[in-house]
Amino acid sequence: MSRGRGSAAGISTAHDSGPRNVAQRAVTLRGMHIELFGFDTSPARFEASIRNAAEQGFRRYWTPQIFGHDALTTIAVAGRDVPDIRMGTAVVPTYPRHPMMLAQQALTTQAVVGGRLDLGIGPSHKPVVEGMWGYSFDRPIAHMRDYLTILTRLLTDRRVSHGGDAVVGRGEITPPAADAPPVFVAALGSQMLRLTGRMADGTFTWMTGPATLRDHTTPTISEAAAEAGRAAPQVVAGFPVCVTDDADTARARAAKDLVVYGTLPSYRAMLDREGLNGPEDIAIIGSATEVADRISALADCGVTSFSGSAFGTLDEQADTRETLISLLS
Repeated sequence: MSRGRGSAAGISTAHDSGPRNVAQRAVTLRGMHIELFGFDTSPARFEASIRNAAEQGFRRYWTPQIFGHDALTTIAVAGRDVPDIRMGTAVVPTYPRHPMMLAQQALTTQAVVGGRLDLGIGPSHKPVVEGMWGYSFDRPIAHMRDYLTILTRLLTDRRVSHGGDAVVGRGEITPPAADAPPVFVAALGSQMLRLTGRMADGTFTWMTGPATLRDHTTPTISEAAAEAGRAAPQVVAGFPVCVTDDADTARARAAKDLVVYGTLPSYRAMLDREGLNGPEDIAIIGSATEVADRISALADCGVTSFSGSAFGTLDEQADTRETLISLLS
């Protein structure tokens, strides 16, 4: 599909068998939102991405916190002057940031962007927490329970006194006035999902397939939320996506570029639960019609928002974006 485009974010005029045909099909999403998950390499690129996404009609754009730019700082700087789109972190690791510090930063960012922040957090992975940061990863559930207790109280009340077994938080913060942002947890296992359902607003998943979302993720988090008297949680499912007429090459690219996710224990467990060999098997790859069908089927798995991360050549990324645009309601 080489048509000489120079930017993956642009919209092209597709040929008759291309993504435009998806818009002519009756795709039923049953209330599931279509969103974007971008791996931008700088605040300037992030700003360009969210501006383009907002103009194309996407309601939310997620950005990771890995080892490049700081996600919340980037959202505050780049998102200030880009209206009409929510921005989320997917996700900020909890171990390196005390919840009091994160609450200050999140509320400051929330004030700067006018209440359009969704705060995604997660415990990260044992090899990172222990091998890179030197913290113990022996009790991630206890850690997250204390962390959420402290964080959510600070986000809503600006003060907390919690002497937890894993994390302690006592004090008051005075950030700029802003509403508490919704809190999402990267919850994959049963215990973390139940905790998230009881204490947070939703989850953001990655490397988690349709059967796992349907039979494990959605029922576990939803039942826990209902038992706690909380509103139905959001289930945001992130997937790598590639619209292409060369599926074999795209799969090989996914296997190479996403290989690390198959080595991290929590993601490996999700791939195993789905019966998949590697990340390339969970990527949504195929023609515009095939990709649209696989995305729309996730609505039956309890997914409230699909977050697509386009990969491939510039032409393939542009075709992928066209397909996602065609699914916007």
